[in-house]
Amino acid sequence: MTESPDLNAPAEGIEIFNVEAMPTLVHRATDHPLDRMTELFDGVFSAEFPELLARVGATPGGPAFSLHHRIPTDSCDLEVGVPLQGRVSDRVTGSNGITLEPSETPAGRVARTSYLGGYAGLGSAWQEFMTNLAEQGHRPAFPFWEVYVTQPTPDADPETMRTDLFTLLG
Repeated sequence: MTESPDLNAPAEGIEIFNVEAMPTLVHRATDHPLDRMTELFDGVFSAEFPELLARVGATPGGPAFSLHHRIPTDSCDLEVGVPLQGRVSDRVTGSNGITLEPSETPAGRVARTSYLGGYAGLGSAWQEFMTNLAEQGHRPAFPFWEVYVTQPTPDADPETMRTDLFTLLG
């Protein structure tokens, strides 16, 4: 187990370390269809997002993420949002009907790896990550989450986009 790695740098292989809970502001989605993920993310991170953060006095503390409460099938249960520099207690709803509410990332022993590539490859990256953890004798637990270190833009090269994969360990 390593001491808290530099999360600004990509993971070298698999890193195991302890994390504290981090306050977040998220939109919760239950049984959300996988084929509508882009729509969900676009709705949460609309042009109105900075205004919604300001309305509850929230300051982002890092890149956007999605936290999953179960293994996706054709749908998933997840939270989509940002970590915060401090806690907030209010919910806020945008003009598009998306509600953001306080939550937090879990505390505990986690594993992290970094994936470079387009979002279409995330399923394979997760499969490889979970296989490698099992081969090393670790037991992944829920929830697991993705941190979108590279902000997607229309002109971004998908092959250079970095997503960090995290899972609690049992």
